[in-house]
Amino acid sequence: MFLQLQVWAFMLLQENGALQFDVRSMWENMGWMARAVVIVLFLMSAWSIGVMIDRWIAYNAARKQSRLFAPAVAGALKDGKIDEAISIAEQNKRSHLAKVVTAGLQEFQAHQATTEISGETIEASKRALERAAAIVHAELKRGVSSLATTGSTAPFVGLFGTVLGIINAFRGIAGAKSTGLAAVAGGISEALVTTAVGLFVAVPAVWAYNYFAGKIESFDVEMDNSSSELIDYFIKRSSRGKK
Repeated sequence: MFLQLQVWAFMLLQENGALQFDVRSMWENMGWMARAVVIVLFLMSAWSIGVMIDRWIAYNAARKQSRLFAPAVAGALKDGKIDEAISIAEQNKRSHLAKVVTAGLQEFQAHQATTEISGETIEASKRALERAAAIVHAELKRGVSSLATTGSTAPFVGLFGTVLGIINAFRGIAGAKSTGLAAVAGGISEALVTTAVGLFVAVPAVWAYNYFAGKIESFDVEMDNSSSELIDYFIKRSSRGKK
């Protein structure tokens, strides 16, 4: 079937001498089902673009603030200034590292105010870090899964439009009682357009999903490393307090 479509397209090129692509005329000649398919695909594309822009801004802000936050909070903790470290973290609310470190520091500070630094205090801080990391991970993934959904379903939506175009082509043949190109050209154009639009929507979505998935993995590693370093700091501080 697809080979036959390619042959017909080639014959059209030979007959007309050049490829004429009139979007308005093609849209007017489309059936209402094919139009609905194209509209759905463009809505999926608009949603994907919105997610891409939102995640790009969020990830860039997180990366930029984290680069400023990490050395500043490290210096404050080196001097034992937990209050100052928390204040620095609260000033960088878009940083994924600041969100995690803040939770651990606040939990540690709350226990330190009432009891000695013990294993239970460190464990409580560790659990706070894990909870914060899970929440930040969910925030970073927000909307990204829809890119995967768009990338995997858009070609099938376009294929649905292709099937409708083929049906329309055969209806044209039946109505005209002829097998000439004029009877099937409209249906073939619908089929090719919806397929092309489906691929046009799917390919950027898949690229963006893979890119953002790599970014999220990198952020997860950074949060895990920061949590581990903070727990090590608490253990060292506890050891110094016992001496």
